[in-house]
Amino acid sequence: MKPGHTGWRHLVHSTRYSLKGLKAAFRHEAAFRQELGICVVLLPLAAWIGREPVEWILLVGSCLLVLIVELLNSAIESVVDRIGPDRHELSGRAKDIGSAAVMLSLVLVGLTWGLLAWQRFLV
Repeated sequence: MKPGHTGWRHLVHSTRYSLKGLKAAFRHEAAFRQELGICVVLLPLAAWIGREPVEWILLVGSCLLVLIVELLNSAIESVVDRIGPDRHELSGRAKDIGSAAVMLSLVLVGLTWGLLAWQRFLV
């Protein structure tokens, strides 16, 4: 951010950078596109499965969390790849840890959607 960018100007520039990041992730990251596609399918179902506002936000929030974690993982991978193509234990560890974070966010989605769907339809 350039010096002097405060207030509305900062907000406009930050929003532009954020949209640029979303566009880059969509263009270059297959996992992000796949997870986004799943979210697009699941989000309308959230209004049907979630009877209460808290249930709805848990369903929607878990989907958004996967996208957030995937964006962070992609950023980590990009930085590691920028450093160089050589294999290094720390580079591999960073990528593995980012991948594990995505996996845990997907587990959270499965648990959240599974339990709320079970409660809605089987109880």
